[in-house]
Amino acid sequence: MKRTRIKFCGMTREVDVDAAVELGVDAVGLILVPGSKRELSLERAAQLAARVPPLISVVCLVANMPTQQINAVLAAMRVDLLQFHGNETDSQCTIYGKPFVKAVAMGDDDAAVQLESWPGAAGLVLDGHRRGELGGQGRSFNWSGRFVRPAQPLLLAGGLNPDNVAEAIRAVEPFAVDVSSGIESAPGIKDRARMEAFIKEVNRVDRERE
Repeated sequence: MKRTRIKFCGMTREVDVDAAVELGVDAVGLILVPGSKRELSLERAAQLAARVPPLISVVCLVANMPTQQINAVLAAMRVDLLQFHGNETDSQCTIYGKPFVKAVAMGDDDAAVQLESWPGAAGLVLDGHRRGELGGQGRSFNWSGRFVRPAQPLLLAGGLNPDNVAEAIRAVEPFAVDVSSGIESAPGIKDRARMEAFIKEVNRVDRERE
């Protein structure tokens, strides 16, 4: 079976991290972006990261964060993967010695051009925002639209939920799916039933694609 990896993002509570781990996610996302509805302090992010067992990745989301602050994050908490959501360049993302993924704005018609400009990235997060906006807004984009598929793995984000994730996987065939608001009852408050339903849908469509 071709397995689509799953990342639950925007965690703010221990109970949600524990549920995600129990349900079998591959990665947990913690947001350190000022102004985000799911923004965490560094101390709080470190507490939640410490609950994630080995072999499940801790992904730290940043956007236009100064180098000194990112170094402080890396020194203070477990970070397996950095996820950049700002105006960072590829060279700016590579200096930390950590694998990273870069969010790409897919809300523009020429988004395909942007997929070619991240040689240092371990993967690209296809999100529904437009250029100049921050990602993580829960907006979907045209999954059936044509774009040049890069060599890196694709992580599909933007407006995913238990009702549409199967359709999205069929259309894009991503390496992973990345969800936050689609498994919530309120910003930052995950709903276990929706979390479980999301995972079941991903597993179901994966079985169909065998």
